[in-house]
This record gives sequence, C-alpha cells and structure tokens, in this order.
Amino acid sequence: MARKVVARAPVRLDFAGGWTDVAPYTHDMGGEVVNLAINKYATATLEVDDDGILSVSYTCEVPVGSGLGTTGAINVALMGAIKALEVDDDGRKALAEQAFQFEALLGNKGGRQDQWAASHGGWNHLMFMQDSVEEMPISPIPSATKWLRRQLVVVNSNISHVSGDLHNEIWRRYNDGDEEVKDGLMMIRLAARGMAKAIQQDRRDEVIRSLKEVCKGVDLLDKGLHEPFLGVIEPLIQSKEVLAWKALGAGGGGCAMLLCNLGKRESVEKVCEAAGWSIVEWEPDNDGLTITSS
Repeated sequence: MARKVVARAPVRLDFAGGWTDVAPYTHDMGGEVVNLAINKYATATLEVDDDGILSVSYTCEVPVGSGLGTTGAINVALMGAIKALEVDDDGRKALAEQAFQFEALLGNKGGRQDQWAASHGGWNHLMFMQDSVEEMPISPIPSATKWLRRQLVVVNSNISHVSGDLHNEIWRRYNDGDEEVKDGLMMIRLAARGMAKAIQQDRRDEVIRSLKEVCKGVDLLDKGLHEPFLGVIEPLIQSKEVLAWKALGAGGGGCAMLLCNLGKRESVEKVCEAAGWSIVEWEPDNDGLTITSS
C-alpha cells in the first residue's frame, strides 16, 4: 500500500552566541546561544509506492548558504520523514542530534543550534557543554517579540558562502592559540547571556547592546565576516536609521538582520533593495518540526 510522509522544519535567526556552539569550544569553555525559529521551512517528502519503491526528496524556501541554518533544517526534516513518528519533546531532541551527526558524517563543521531550533521551534536559549545540549528557560513577554517583528528587517545579500569553509579557518586559528579569536568567542558567548535576559524583560536597550557586542566579537574572529555588508549598513548606522545589526550564521555573505529605528523600516528596506539585497519577510514559528503521514 502506497505511503507518503511529509516533514517540515523551520530555519532560524541567531540573535547571539553563534560560533560558541561548535567543538572544540564546547569542550573547552562551553557555549551559549539565543535563537528564534521563523516561518521559512525545509520540507522533506518520503514516498513508498505500491511496488515498495522508496523515494526521498526535499526543498527549502531559502537558499543553502544564506546563514539561516538551512542545512540543519533540511536534515531535521529528512530525519523526521524517515522516522515518520509523532514527535514529543524527547523525540525532538533525538532527531536534532541525529541530524547533527548526519552532517558531521558528511564533513560539515558546525554546531548544534540550527538542528535544535528546527526541531523545537520558537525561542531557544541553549547551553552547549561538550557534546550535550541543555535547554535553558526563556519566556519573552509578548511585547518583545512584537517589537522585533515591527523593527527587525532580515535581508539576503545574495552573496553565497560555505559556512564549513569559514569555520575551518577560525578553528585553525583557535587551535593555534590565537588570543583575538579566544577573546572574540568569549565576547560572543557573554552577549548571548545578555540577549536572553533582554528578550525576556523586553529591555530594548540591552538587545541593542548585545547585538553590538556580538559584532565586536565577530570582528575579532575575522573582519572579513562583516565585509560584504558594510558598504550598505555603515551609512545606515551613521544616520541612526539602523540601531544595531548582525550577520546571520557564519557571516561572509548570506543574510543579516537590521534593527531599525522607530519609523525607519521602510527607508531601510529601500536602501537594501537598491543595493540588490532581498527582503526576507518573517514571522516567528512556534511549532518546530511537524510530520504528516498519509
């Protein structure tokens, strides 16, 4: 009897802490990340026809290399389609870990935050200790998320990157004892703690401060990670149309998020579009991985 399973998993916006969820940092210092799943999805479809022939396919609403955790979302969806089970909390954790391990087998250097966001949905405050993930409580008051939905513009520079290549160079320097890389990673990690508190209390000044701290930390890792964005974003910062910003994912291209000043969203979007960037319309996703079978 023919069967069809469809699994859908969201991508994410990483607000603070990215890079620190990656080994060997998780073993040496422990990492910390705050992210939010959004309504752009990877979908995997598994079909078995009447002759027992199995086929699997997938699609994603945003390009791989965009900095939104697409590979993690794709692999969570694939694992979900293969398992074809109703997922509880423990099941989501298991699928996230299986997706991470699958990527590791393929040689992808990265952390676990993308898979956890894709499987769980919503806001995530995650601690990474060695090879384990601890979910920290995070319950933003509604006004915080509403403010971000109104003022946060997500753009795609349409400059593709391979996050694994970016990771390899940073971690080579880390293993060589580069003090700037170590300082940058610690600055990024501490910014995640501040971001979690700011989001829960709707402290908008602290959200801005945390985003700025992340940018400082990333510059210590490699100024080239911000280079593709600066020609457009620096004038917007100077004019105070944008209060803070962040490259999404590993940087070096792909997407970024711009926190606009009150009443400036439209003008910021026009500047970005004039530069050839695409606006990524977004809403929070609170469902995480969903699986339907027929």
